[in-house]
Amino acid sequence: MTDRQVLLRRLPAVDRLLNTPPLSELAGSHAHAQLRTAAQRAVDALRQHLLADGEPLPDLTPEAVARLAAEYLHALETPSLRRVLNLTGTVLHTNLGRAPLAESVLQAVVEVSRGYSTLEYDLAEGKRGERHVHVEELLCRLTGAEAALAVNNNAGAVLLALSALAGGKSALVSRGELIEIGGSFRIPEIMAAGGVRLVEVGATNKTHFDDYRKAIGPDTALILKVHTSNYRILGFTSAVTGEELAALGTERGVPVLEDLGSGLLLDLAQLGLPREPTVRETLATGIDVVTFSGDKLLGGPQAGLIVGKQEIVARLKKHPLARALRLDKMTLAALEATLRLYLDPQRALREVPTLRLLAISAGELQRRCQELLPQLQAAAGNRAELDIVATTATVGGGAMPLAELPGFAVAVTPRHSSLQQLTEHLRHGDPPVIGRVQDDRLLLDPRTLLPGEDALLVKALEQALT
Repeated sequence: MTDRQVLLRRLPAVDRLLNTPPLSELAGSHAHAQLRTAAQRAVDALRQHLLADGEPLPDLTPEAVARLAAEYLHALETPSLRRVLNLTGTVLHTNLGRAPLAESVLQAVVEVSRGYSTLEYDLAEGKRGERHVHVEELLCRLTGAEAALAVNNNAGAVLLALSALAGGKSALVSRGELIEIGGSFRIPEIMAAGGVRLVEVGATNKTHFDDYRKAIGPDTALILKVHTSNYRILGFTSAVTGEELAALGTERGVPVLEDLGSGLLLDLAQLGLPREPTVRETLATGIDVVTFSGDKLLGGPQAGLIVGKQEIVARLKKHPLARALRLDKMTLAALEATLRLYLDPQRALREVPTLRLLAISAGELQRRCQELLPQLQAAAGNRAELDIVATTATVGGGAMPLAELPGFAVAVTPRHSSLQQLTEHLRHGDPPVIGRVQDDRLLLDPRTLLPGEDALLVKALEQALT
């Protein structure tokens, strides 16, 4: 009998583990089936480790295996989708959920979710209603559109518009606008999924008005203009304006769709950010329909927003995909509450977290670091070296890729452990803390540290270093 076989025979039985601390101590608070599942998982994991000639050899005592089972049980009970502390400085961090929601928005979601709601019920008429009405009027007021529709995300909005307006026919797109964004969202593939034949016009860096005019044929059902939200082509370039495309579309009877990606309801140049056209300004060019995101620079929940001419949006509402892509009641509540904040632009700047975080000055961030530094130093003791460094952050979410947000961060250099160990310990904390590694230091950028999270960060750092 080999050494591995001997070790396999030493694996404790599941029933024995159920009577071994600390697993046995959980019997009063957990169902027997849960405990058995955790014990079986621990035994199976150790068996696979031994069969794979894993090194180092594990501790196979019943107490050690019971501890492993208890850890598995804790992991099973810990939600996968969890709150984290974002110390990266990236305001719209796609991997961390993009835009945090305003307090009034959270209250609206709770109020609608705790019971029944008017999701598809018309109180005035006492009969079935339409769920899109909760945000349509607001979107029209804020953008100047004739009609509006909200779906589950902007990729869905583009897919719906392409399918409804050009399904089975062709659409014109500039070669310089055949973008790919996160999650492998590619314009050519979205067009193919919508049954639309792609007709490329112009060159990668230069597209002219005549390129579109010459490409229009009997099969052309749509002109698509795409905002290059997550990259820029610089240098020897040219592009056709929305006004020019709108005029061409009107002349040839072809609708024009512009995908703004991260659409703006307010001009954020007042916050020191690059000037980009708002949704209202884009529609004012004569573009027939515009799509944009709800969870990027708008600062709301994930949603794809479609605004434009009445006849065009009506076609989208009737398309079968509209039902497949519709929003649930919680997202609609969050979106409606966020849009209501924009009815008063100054209130939106104060209360929409995304706008507030983008507006923080470098001086204010330096003061925040100076407030945090002594607290973090006390938590770290002699286990790490901390100092304040100048840095720059990004908007994130594919928005304004060239914008730099100057600021300051607290740099942490562990003395008795590796930087990798520190970041791992912070990620496995409760709540997890995500910073950014730069120049062999961990930077904790307070731009994205939300109100009430300071004490949590201090405690997390102390636990990670000990």
